[in-house]
Amino acid sequence: MMKIFLTGGAGMVGRNIIALAKQKGFEVDAPGRQALDLSNLAAVTDYISQSKPDLVIHCAGLVGGIQANVAEPYDFCFQNLQIGMNVIQGSYDAGVKKLINLGSSCMYPRAAENPLKEESVLTGELEPTNEGYAVAKVAVARLASYLSQQYGVEYKTYIPCNLYGYWDKFDPEKSHMIPAVIRKIDSAKQSGTDTVDIWGDGLARREFMFAEDLADFILFSLDKFEEVPSSVNVGLGTDHSINEFYQAIAKVIGYEGTFYNDLSKPAGMKQKLVDISKQTQLGWSPKTSLIEGIEKTYEFYLREVR
Repeated sequence: MMKIFLTGGAGMVGRNIIALAKQKGFEVDAPGRQALDLSNLAAVTDYISQSKPDLVIHCAGLVGGIQANVAEPYDFCFQNLQIGMNVIQGSYDAGVKKLINLGSSCMYPRAAENPLKEESVLTGELEPTNEGYAVAKVAVARLASYLSQQYGVEYKTYIPCNLYGYWDKFDPEKSHMIPAVIRKIDSAKQSGTDTVDIWGDGLARREFMFAEDLADFILFSLDKFEEVPSSVNVGLGTDHSINEFYQAIAKVIGYEGTFYNDLSKPAGMKQKLVDISKQTQLGWSPKTSLIEGIEKTYEFYLREVR
């Protein structure tokens, strides 16, 4: 059975991949930060050389919502660029022929036409609210592509839409939208608060996929890895407004209060919907509906976090 070396095993995506991979009988080596410092290229190369994986999956990174990205652009750029470079170079130096680098829909230009096609990366300026993170993600994806072209390896970038699910971050200062809203609405229900604020006008549209579905696609793709293009979007192909996400989460939680839009807060890009035609051609589609995913995530929050 295939052996996978995975970075970011303590994060949401990594933990979903590990759980599903072990269910399917894969061997997974996912060292934590104490076991491996990804900022040290020599250490990365040495570790992967000893691990001898058939495939590397790179999902480690500094991630966060709008607040964190706006406040810490250097950290988001430098740390993600540094570890991405080290994992790619270290994997190559260790003789690994296949690698999956996880990108982000933040890589797309802010004015790119939706649905976002893989070919539109680097065709325009990035969204300012997460530019540092996006610059790093674009650079690492390009490095993977250049290495493949120049040295004949198969290092590919999977670009997921926004994600949520098991092992998500629910800290209001660091979390993405769905877990942050789950916590906010649940807290409002518990405290009897009648109104909840929504950042911006709530008309911005987002595509959120249950993280377990991304893990499913990654493992599905391994059987036809040669067919996977250099970069491929992974998503639903449908989106909802921020206001609609609030309403769906309120329905799952049973919150009956009202919402108001705080127009003084940033709202980010107006739409980020990925084109899933290449994913569809590979023969895969996500399994989890929005309501089902929110229900599972809320159950996880109640069980593990609150």
